[in-house]
Amino acid sequence: MKPYQEFLNELKAVAEPEYRDFHKKLLKNDKINVLGVRVPILKRLAKKYVTAVDDLLSYPDEFYEVTFVKLSAVALLEYDAFIARLEGCVKLIDNWATCDCFAPGCIRYNRDKFMPYIRKYAAAPGEFGQRFALTTLLHFYVDGQYLETIFAIVERCDTSKYYVHMAAAWLIAETLVKHYERAVGFLSDNSLDKKTHNKAIQKACESFRLSNDRKNYLKGMKR
Repeated sequence: MKPYQEFLNELKAVAEPEYRDFHKKLLKNDKINVLGVRVPILKRLAKKYVTAVDDLLSYPDEFYEVTFVKLSAVALLEYDAFIARLEGCVKLIDNWATCDCFAPGCIRYNRDKFMPYIRKYAAAPGEFGQRFALTTLLHFYVDGQYLETIFAIVERCDTSKYYVHMAAAWLIAETLVKHYERAVGFLSDNSLDKKTHNKAIQKACESFRLSNDRKNYLKGMKR
């Protein structure tokens, strides 16, 4: 694996100043240093260096793109190798974009085994640890088998935190699209805070996958 400075130069060679400015505004965190490399390029670099993932993980996290490549490479690993590096990766997540793209495919085939980790991060105080738990549920668990677990976890998350609130609403909106009757039953219990309840309905109604009749019913459920 090449030295860090050479890797950084590889990133800088494909950085775009205009994209940097655009993406930095989306991140809404002035503390994050952004070079301006587009996601497809970052993912290609992750594939290129996945066999040297521990060298990648040794690099400093002074730029958004470096951390992104690290997590994207770990996400390509087999389950046991991924789990061995999970804790360190979750600690690196400090923005919604990195979090939402950290979706290791190996979880799909190990959903029951991974559930304790979801519960762990959903119950932890960190905003992006909780968001990671919720987005992982969104990526891999929105089916009938896990619905009650999803509802229970969402109820316990700290939706006073903005990025947890938004992920919870996004997740419940997806359950409304895919499992309408059961998700409506959950919303009817009014166990979510008002803001997250209404945001979930808004997001569901923005989907083309729901009929107008269902959208109108949901709009009537707003609090």
